[in-house]
Amino acid sequence: MAMKTEFKAESKRLLELMINSIYTQKEIFLRELISNASDAIDKIYYKALTDDSLTFEKDNYYIKVSADKESRTLRVADTGIGMTKEELENNLGVIAKSGSFAFKNENELKDGHDIIGQFGVGFYSAFMVADTVTVLTKALGSDTAYKWESEGADGYTIETVEKDEVGTEIILKIKENTEDENYDEFLEDYRLRSIIKKYSDFIRYPIKMDVKVNAASEDDKEAVDATEVQTVNSMVPIWRKNKSELTDEDYENFYQEKHYGFDKPLKYIHIKVDGTLRYNAILYIPENMPFDYYSKEYEKGLELYSNGVLIMNKCADLLPDYFSFVKGMVDSEDLSLNISREMLQHDRQLKQIAKNIKNKIKSELVKLMKDDREKYQKFYESFGRTLKFGIQSDFGMNKEDLQDLLMFYSSKEKKLVSLDEYVAGMPEEQKYIYYATGESYKRIAKLPQTELVADKGYEILFFTEDIDEFAIKTLMKYKDKEFKSVSSGDLGIEEDADEKAKSEEERSENKELFAAMKEVLGGKVTDVRVSKRLKSHPVCLTAEGEVSIEMEKILQAQGLPEGQNVKADKVLEVNVNHDVFESLKAAFEKDKEKLSLYTNLLYNQALLIEGLPVSDPVEFTNDICKIMK
Repeated sequence: MAMKTEFKAESKRLLELMINSIYTQKEIFLRELISNASDAIDKIYYKALTDDSLTFEKDNYYIKVSADKESRTLRVADTGIGMTKEELENNLGVIAKSGSFAFKNENELKDGHDIIGQFGVGFYSAFMVADTVTVLTKALGSDTAYKWESEGADGYTIETVEKDEVGTEIILKIKENTEDENYDEFLEDYRLRSIIKKYSDFIRYPIKMDVKVNAASEDDKEAVDATEVQTVNSMVPIWRKNKSELTDEDYENFYQEKHYGFDKPLKYIHIKVDGTLRYNAILYIPENMPFDYYSKEYEKGLELYSNGVLIMNKCADLLPDYFSFVKGMVDSEDLSLNISREMLQHDRQLKQIAKNIKNKIKSELVKLMKDDREKYQKFYESFGRTLKFGIQSDFGMNKEDLQDLLMFYSSKEKKLVSLDEYVAGMPEEQKYIYYATGESYKRIAKLPQTELVADKGYEILFFTEDIDEFAIKTLMKYKDKEFKSVSSGDLGIEEDADEKAKSEEERSENKELFAAMKEVLGGKVTDVRVSKRLKSHPVCLTAEGEVSIEMEKILQAQGLPEGQNVKADKVLEVNVNHDVFESLKAAFEKDKEKLSLYTNLLYNQALLIEGLPVSDPVEFTNDICKIMK
């Protein structure tokens, strides 16, 4: 009987962690064993490159997975390089001592092949599902085969056995079911196939299984059970194929196969980078917003592969929040598969890949806006809001990435335009990018505050979403042009000498009237003044300071904590050229009670135009009744 060898203390402790599931999903043990089997075949490939006595016939190399429900055993066999007794002791006796890792360091990358990860840690994931793990192995060039066996943290035994073929077979004695865990699933062919398809579909050697099929007998044509060996994995991932080989349909099929969405992708991006950092990626911009996009259940992230092996279903660190709608995958040969693979957010190479991906998405969206405006508008209808939130978040750190992607409805063009297009069409004397806020394009077009800017022939951007003005306040300027609300106190439109003199005269003449109106309104406004912007309307509200009237509405609607009452500093502007102004002047001179009535009516009228609630609807209706008598 073979002598049992104890694991080293640190290895024993690590193994205990592994047995108690260091990974959140137990199914990944099969990914690890298949990855190691692929490594073992790669090693023969490497040797054949430098050893003339070896020829590498790819058809002779494969991985075989088979389950036996009666004996509760699962076997993963390969035709790879095998292990000597010394390698068994070094690689399987000391956890995280990696034969593949050492081999990788000793051999340069050749012909696009690479070793997937570190043998050792991954191998021990088998103990998450197995009571006993047995390894039968025969090394290339050796006449002796060995059996390594372990029941877990107590240790392992090694003894010589008979084995005809070079390679390694790992036999797992699958655990019995418990109340919490169903281990039977790892003995079901359909379940094993689905795990292989999920994690190891793109391993470059065939992964074979005995699959039951219905076949008809020649005599009676009745269906009978038969078994045939089938290759479960596709082996060649779409992202490693040349772009010239692939059609739009290929990319769309991959989108559907991977269940990235139920729609058709609006655009795909195929990235191949082969330099100091090597990776392939296929990214998709969906046509429609997922139904749960703004819910807590929505998970952003790309599938992450290391050399064809799935590491993570949703690697959130590959995408910034403002591009969280992007679907797809990344495969890199430079990411190591070690114990910390589920903590890849700390990986420096991953951060560089993420940065490159972010820049690529941005440049492709800019290109789409220029080359196919109809498609871009469809995208923008679904995800424009996300871009605006991206500008506002993180104190505006992302505004350089996102400002060129924004679009707003134009008063001139009667359609969405980019900020770049707006600035390009500005007259030379125009200082600011003007915008107006409201619930709809129709309502904004009727706002009294737009009259002067429109009269000057300046384009106005219409903001209809609650995030719009907050995002623009964060952006502050675009191409050295500041943003200016048509409702702001100072529009930055210079008057000529005659206009300036007239304004001064009007201010002076009506100084006492406006002071009286301000007194009537109490603290509701910070000032009452002559309006330079109004042409046909009698009054309007404008705002001074950082908080606009629209921002006040949004913040109030969000329900601020008790004691917090964010309000805009409102100014009531009066059109001295309107007929109503004559009534105001007459009331000021002859009837102070009527002046109070008119002032309150005009103020409430201005509130209603802005979409703000009238503070006392009963008083407002009574006031209307009074003037009708």
